[in-house]
Amino acid sequence: MLSIQGIVKQYANHRALNNVSLEIPAGSIFGLLGPNGAGKTSLIRIINQITAPDSGEIFFKGEKLNPSHISKIGYLPEERGLYKKMEIGEQMLYLAQLKGLSKSDANRKIKFWFEKMEMQSWWKKKLEDLSKGMQQKVQFVATIVHDPELIILDEPFSGFDPVNAEIITNEILELNKKGSTIIFSTHRMESVEQLCDRIALIHKSEKILEGRLQDIKNSYRNNTFKLSYSGKIECIETKLFTVIDHSPLSNENIRHLILKISDQFSTNDVLQYLLPQVHIHELSEIIPSIHDIFIQKVKN
Repeated sequence: MLSIQGIVKQYANHRALNNVSLEIPAGSIFGLLGPNGAGKTSLIRIINQITAPDSGEIFFKGEKLNPSHISKIGYLPEERGLYKKMEIGEQMLYLAQLKGLSKSDANRKIKFWFEKMEMQSWWKKKLEDLSKGMQQKVQFVATIVHDPELIILDEPFSGFDPVNAEIITNEILELNKKGSTIIFSTHRMESVEQLCDRIALIHKSEKILEGRLQDIKNSYRNNTFKLSYSGKIECIETKLFTVIDHSPLSNENIRHLILKISDQFSTNDVLQYLLPQVHIHELSEIIPSIHDIFIQKVKN
């Protein structure tokens, strides 16, 4: 869907993007991650043709990015930009027509989304009369009402309570299922785990990580396991594993250890060592979360 090649963006003495290249497959939900100031918003603005790169190119479905692609993109910015004193229905019509819909098509699609999102009574309301969460729902509808092929969501859950966050999550998944490609920028790592199939991490203006979510998580596995058991291990110091952490004895007389199995041994070796001594309730691998990987990469 989108091929980003060698993008450089300089603002005075600050380089916001330094030779950033990404491949965003059609039909994917692509997580664009990074700490504040990493360059994510600069890249998103370039994709939306709000600003231009100093060097590098972007291709949309094989064509060099150009103004004709704007109508095929839906953009939900982190800093929302609707008109506070304009009636919501009128505002939606205006924005939908800017994206190329006829007035009749815009009316039909807006009514469909207002009904789906339980916003029917908001048509004559003004944005300033709504709560922040309700305003976010309006902005989300404005982003996707023209059926864009590429949807860019910058912190889409900001301001939502858990119920409405779940509604928006389900809508994102449904839009993706129907064929939309989604770029998803957020600081909520649990949302990344739930939604994204591919991610890229930008740090200090450069891409430092990119790939399939599961492949990246697998690459950070380090033979660390959680062990829960009752009884007493005769010798906790063994060449089989190293104890990284342990918790106090629980009310059920169960002990919990975090251990790292030595490279030359397997879980079977550990079980053969432990089973004659204790009753094992759990031995499960700890696979690093995206949050853990994010922190590790950004701190390095």
